[in-house]
Amino acid sequence: MFQTERTTWIEQRARAIGFDLCGVTSVSADSADSSSWPELARIPEWLALGHAGEMRWLSDPRRESPTQVLPGARSVIVCAVNYNSAHPYSTEFSATGSQEDSPRGWISRYAWGTDYHETIGTKLEALVNAMRAQFTEPFDAKWYVDTGPIHERVAAQRAGLGTVGKHTLLIHPELGSWIFLCVIVTTLDLAASSENPSAQFPPADVCGQCTLCIDACPTSAIVEPYVLDARLCISYLTIELRGAIPETLRPKMGRQVFGCDICQDVCPWNREAPTTKEEVFAPRGNLLAPELEWIASLTEEEFRKTFRASPIKRAKYRGIIRNACVAIGNSNVKRDSQTHQRIKKLLERLSESGDAIISEHARWALGKINQT
Repeated sequence: MFQTERTTWIEQRARAIGFDLCGVTSVSADSADSSSWPELARIPEWLALGHAGEMRWLSDPRRESPTQVLPGARSVIVCAVNYNSAHPYSTEFSATGSQEDSPRGWISRYAWGTDYHETIGTKLEALVNAMRAQFTEPFDAKWYVDTGPIHERVAAQRAGLGTVGKHTLLIHPELGSWIFLCVIVTTLDLAASSENPSAQFPPADVCGQCTLCIDACPTSAIVEPYVLDARLCISYLTIELRGAIPETLRPKMGRQVFGCDICQDVCPWNREAPTTKEEVFAPRGNLLAPELEWIASLTEEEFRKTFRASPIKRAKYRGIIRNACVAIGNSNVKRDSQTHQRIKKLLERLSESGDAIISEHARWALGKINQT
C-alpha cells in the first residue's frame, strides 16, 4: 500500500506541475535485458532491417532495459504534455493562393512554438525536486525529454498513458496522439499505475480495421501496421537525414519543410482532441505555413537567430534550406508569374552555393519549376 500511495502522490504532483498525464511502470530488479519489457523483443529485428536509417543512437544497447540506463532502476515515471493547437491540420491547409502569392510550406505542429525540450525539462526537474522533498529515503533518478536511451512509447503504454497505434505513435483516448512524452528513471520502488484498481486504460487495440494513416502517408513509410520504415518517413527525411534526399522521394514530400503530421492529421482519435493550455506551443512569428521564399533566403546567421529556441534548429541550416528547395520544387509555381521570376533567381543563387547538398537540391528545384 505504501508503494501505491507514493505512485498516487507522484501522479497528482505531476498534474499540479502542469503535466496532462502521468503514470508509472515497474522494472524487473533482476533483469538487465529486454525481458524486463517484453515489448522490446522486436526492436533488434526492426534495426536489422535498416528501418532506423542513420539514427544510430537507436542501436544503443542501453535501450534494452532501464536498468542499463540507471543501475538499480526499479520504476519509470512517464509524463505527457498536450501540444495540440486550434490551428488547421496540414491536410486542411491549402498552400496555393493566387499566382502572384509566394508559395507556403508546412512545419510540423510540435515545432511551432518554443522548444519542448526546455519547457518540459523544467517541469520534470520540478517533479524530481518535489519527490526528493517528499520521500525521505535516498534514491537515484535520471530524467529525459526525448533525449535518453529509453523507448518512451513502450514505457508510456506500460504506464497506462495510451496505446501505440498503427502509425507507431502513442494514442490516448482523450488527447489523441498530439502529446510530448518524457520519463524519469528511478531506483524508487513504486507501484505500477496498472495496479491501481481505479485506473482507466485504453483497450489493447485502438485502431481496429482503420488504415487511414497507412493510406494517407505520401511515401508509404508505414510498411505494415505498427511498423515504420524511417528511411521513407518525411519527418526523418526533413530532420534526421543529413545528406541528400533520394530523388524518388522528393516529389512525394509536397511542401513539408520540417517534419510531417499527415498520419496524425487523418487519425480519428485526433478529431476531437482538446487543445493545449500551454501558450509556449502556440505558433511563433510566421512559422504557421511560412513562405518558402523567406526560408530559402535565410542566411546561416539568420537561421541561428530565428530558430535559437525552436525544435527546428535540429535540422540545421543546410537541412532547412535543402528542405525548402524541395518544397519549392513541388509548389507548381506558374512560369509566367512574378513569383516564378523571384524564385528562379533565388534558386539560381542557391545552386551556386559552396554546400554541395544545398546546390544540388536547388538545381533539382529549378528543373521542377521550369517544367510547370
